[in-house]
Amino acid sequence: MLNLKKSVVFVAMAILSSTISTAQKKLDDVLEKLDSKSESYGEIAQTIWGLAEIGYQEEKSVALLQKTLSEAGFTIKEGVGGMPTAFTAEYGSGAPIIGIMGEYDALPGLSQQAVPEKKTAGKAAGHACGHHLFGTASTAAAIAVKDWLQSNNAKGTIRFYGTPAEEGGSGKVYMVREGLFDDVDVALHWHPSSQNAASAGAALANKSAKFRFHGVSAHAAAAPERGRSALDGVEAMNAMVNMLREHVPEKARIHYVITSGGKAPNVVPNFAEVYYYARHNRRDVVIDIFDRIIKAGQGAALGTGTTMDFEMIGGTHELLPNLTLQKLMHDNLSKVGGMEYTPEEKEFADKIAVSMGYKSVDLEKARNIQPYKTEAKAFGSTDVGDVSFTVPTVGMGAATWVPGTPAHSWQAVAAGGTSIGNKGMMIAAKTLTLTAINLFQDRELVVKAKEEFLERRGADFKYIPLLGDRAPALDYRN
Repeated sequence: MLNLKKSVVFVAMAILSSTISTAQKKLDDVLEKLDSKSESYGEIAQTIWGLAEIGYQEEKSVALLQKTLSEAGFTIKEGVGGMPTAFTAEYGSGAPIIGIMGEYDALPGLSQQAVPEKKTAGKAAGHACGHHLFGTASTAAAIAVKDWLQSNNAKGTIRFYGTPAEEGGSGKVYMVREGLFDDVDVALHWHPSSQNAASAGAALANKSAKFRFHGVSAHAAAAPERGRSALDGVEAMNAMVNMLREHVPEKARIHYVITSGGKAPNVVPNFAEVYYYARHNRRDVVIDIFDRIIKAGQGAALGTGTTMDFEMIGGTHELLPNLTLQKLMHDNLSKVGGMEYTPEEKEFADKIAVSMGYKSVDLEKARNIQPYKTEAKAFGSTDVGDVSFTVPTVGMGAATWVPGTPAHSWQAVAAGGTSIGNKGMMIAAKTLTLTAINLFQDRELVVKAKEEFLERRGADFKYIPLLGDRAPALDYRN
């Protein structure tokens, strides 16, 4: 009888081992298929890199991604959330519904060729945040997951979210506000980086607006007393806000640019505009700071005899972490691994490092995966934050830039236009793919992620967009 029991156990273990082996082989096949398409996806990413379309003007980039997804069997919904360049692409049916987000907007004023010295490409913008890679990798992952669902006759839905104008336009906020994420079980995203990491993320809540001052034109020499300078209003506001910096929480950030200050020194300007951001890792603090910035603008108008109005441009929540999902994504990134530089890529990287003041480049950050951490400091902002307060959300970063490269730099644009960017992009595509498949395979993971999400967010949470009820700011880059 004992021998019979042992035999039954051995048979069961053999069956289980065979099942695991078969499942692993299927996942390996998925990754191999992604590898076989890496050149094609690289071409898509570099086409978008060359287009370098700014927020809400990404028409050609969107058309290319939609075409790619449509040809792969996805159903496309265009112009969602009141934004012509926002869309969803869906395959499958039933639960769970896994969303993968993809961005594709460039940054103005950062034109750069794919060379290791500062050299403009003669365009108005550049992909200094790597969103050409972001959108393409997410597209690749969505298609790979779709192929897995199809080949395994698995139930569930994979949905790609084409999200425009992340750089200040808050595209995802309008999608959240319209309820486009309400039925999603888990949302995945990633971002280009100078290292490979899938630790818990963080982001600063953010509010932004354009403050417009209106004055009276006059000859600046012959009749200055007849004029009321709108530029004086802007400068008075800036002076007061700069004094305000001493009296806000230490981790707050306030930035501005004067977008219009007049046309000629001898004409008192009757119009001037300043564009403000306020950030903090708590949205309630951001709201308070921004209200004080508004009062500074009102006071500046009163003191300079001008009038002021303002337009909210963007507003995003901080990022809500989900460690259940984060550990899963870290484990998958560790399985995928980093990348090796070719001699040519190493030569490019060395020159980029010199341009940033480094003596050498640390390629270990591209080759290895950073240790897993459950907490992170917030430096930038993202409209993924609003998604994270709506549905359990998880992200990662892949080394698409030379290690040590800051985002929003010409060095980031340059590396993103090379094979270095393409390689990092495929690391992200594979990690997103494995994570999504794991969630389809293990529904208990989805349940645990939702339980953690509800606990962190709070039972009484009510979503209120920081940009209010305004329509999408489609012309914010004009």
